[in-house]
Amino acid sequence: MSGSDEPADLARQMREKAQQLADAAERATDPQERQRLEKKSRTIRDRSEQQSSMAAGDIYPEK
Repeated sequence: MSGSDEPADLARQMREKAQQLADAAERATDPQERQRLEKKSRTIRDRSEQQSSMAAGDIYPEK
């Protein structure tokens, strides 16, 4: 893998993990667990978007 592929691969992995957490949240029966998983999913998804922006050359990602 080349060095330029690593940030994009990391962002993809983060999106996959966020989707897994979102799926787990949908299956959760405990409301607190569901909320915790949804929050973690959103956090990881936000970070993956930031990582994607950085991989694309945008050094000033939105916050």
